Amino acid sequence: MAADGPVGLIHIDAHTDTWDEFQGSKFHHGGPFRLACEEGLIDPKRTVQIGIRGAQNTTQGWDYSAASGMRVMFMEEVDALGIEATIAEARRVVGNGPVYLSFDIDSIDPAFAPGTGTPEVGGLTSLQALQLVRGFRGLPLIGADVVEVSPPFDPSGNTALLGATIMYELLCLIAEQVGSEEG
Repeated sequence: MAADGPVGLIHIDAHTDTWDEFQGSKFHHGGPFRLACEEGLIDPKRTVQIGIRGAQNTTQGWDYSAASGMRVMFMEEVDALGIEATIAEARRVVGNGPVYLSFDIDSIDPAFAPGTGTPEVGGLTSLQALQLVRGFRGLPLIGADVVEVSPPFDPSGNTALLGATIMYELLCLIAEQVGSEEG
């Protein structure tokens, strides 16, 4: 996806996922965007991380994101700005170039999506998450993902339903983008 150069990134998550080595390995779920940045796959100046929060035993991820030029929007800022202003800021950061969108289900408050391995209270509501994703309509999305849905951690099935709904919304955005390119 980055064959023509680094792409922008909209990263919706409770965590920055920019940690360095963890338990002796640089390959782990807490570091993919650090690796992507170091490999020149994403442009840190065109990267926005939305909904960051939670207790961590180190500021390593936050510090790396800020030092590399990523725009980190902690959940308190998202709440204070509101969803529409958050969308506007994300659009400003990523600009008009190709952008990838990564949606971690733990960006949503565990009251709505408990089925994840790293739940963090104080997150987005289901409605806010849908509004956020829909707000990126028209961006040149080149791909997207929904990660960290763990159905065994949620016997109600609500997390899986919400994850599937978010993925459906993302696929609609990408399909619309491809359709408009094909004329």
